[in-house]
Amino acid sequence: MMTAASNNTMQLEGKTILLGITGGIAAYKSCNIVRLLQKRGAHVKVVMSEHATEFVGPLTLRALTNEPVAVGLFDDPSDPIHHISLAQEPDLVVVAPATANIIAKMANGIADDLISTTLLATPRPVVIAPAMNNGMWKASATQANMATLCERGVHVVGPGSGYLACGDVDTGRMSEPEEVVEAVCEVLNPVQQDLAGKRIVITAGPTHEPIDPVRFIGNRSSGKMGIALAGEAARRGVAVTLVLGPTSLDVPHGVECVRVQTAAEMLQAALNAFQTADAAICAAAVADYTPAAPADHKLKKANERLDRIELVETVDILAELSRQKGERRVIGFAAETDNVVEYAERKLARKGCDAIIANDVSRADSGFGTDTNKAWIVSTAGTQELPVLTKPQLADTILDLLKNI
Repeated sequence: MMTAASNNTMQLEGKTILLGITGGIAAYKSCNIVRLLQKRGAHVKVVMSEHATEFVGPLTLRALTNEPVAVGLFDDPSDPIHHISLAQEPDLVVVAPATANIIAKMANGIADDLISTTLLATPRPVVIAPAMNNGMWKASATQANMATLCERGVHVVGPGSGYLACGDVDTGRMSEPEEVVEAVCEVLNPVQQDLAGKRIVITAGPTHEPIDPVRFIGNRSSGKMGIALAGEAARRGVAVTLVLGPTSLDVPHGVECVRVQTAAEMLQAALNAFQTADAAICAAAVADYTPAAPADHKLKKANERLDRIELVETVDILAELSRQKGERRVIGFAAETDNVVEYAERKLARKGCDAIIANDVSRADSGFGTDTNKAWIVSTAGTQELPVLTKPQLADTILDLLKNI
């Protein structure tokens, strides 16, 4: 067996990042952003708006960074032009959260506090992570300001959708710290567009096979691996169609998403997208069986049997795509709890695909819902054992198999 070297995680080694924190509830996530940047090797400094200090204390950020935290224009008597030194020192400035207020100031050249003067003065790349109520995000003024910043080359990550502090469930939530840090890495270490011009279909998530309008047969898949594949593929220039089963996870930017519920819907969507694709990666955990006759009403256990449900086998999506692939590539996944490589080798022969990514889901650091995977790449060329990787790292390794399509 060949063993692959671990992907380099010190992408920001030797870089100085200035983290700007403004006054939104998402400011609490800034502490995690600091830690994640440091784990990538970055030296982190922090500048906060006065309102941000109402959400997170400067002392917390100072303890995390071992650096003074800049807040007021005139807080540092030893540096009378503090905003200039702050603007020039870092390799990149990231503002997270970026409120509607700071976005408006940036777009209109307003410099009335330390963070806004620093942003106006900096010649460095700027990344912002918007965070605000959905009404503020959708406001025509905010959208015009965002358009202005994008035209000027400001890099934007998010916002995502989900529960907001106001109680709404909508767009406006700040992207997760991991996504913000990935955006920083992308700006400072641009990803090679080595798969530009390719079209790939990726299936992800579970399927829900209805028993009745309330109950279903499903599995523990979160969709994280397939979504990581879609995001990494898009970063490398791929036109991605993500066929996504039921999940609450956000779809990566630049990815076309077809949402489905059942195995039959996933099959049809995958086949449709595969007609014009160069490759397919089947990362979804598709139900093997579905109820033969789903009820059109909620079954009552008092007078209707629930202990015996007739099941019929679903169409094997991986095998069907492999049957139709011709010269194209098809990669599948195998989630196993024992004899991982042996079962993956059997699956490879049975399905007719080009490779199987075998996961050991019995491990605490691998499988459904985790942020890492322990995997083996099983193909006709042999078996390659991989170290424990983050799902984006594993995604990049898998995509390397498609470089020559």
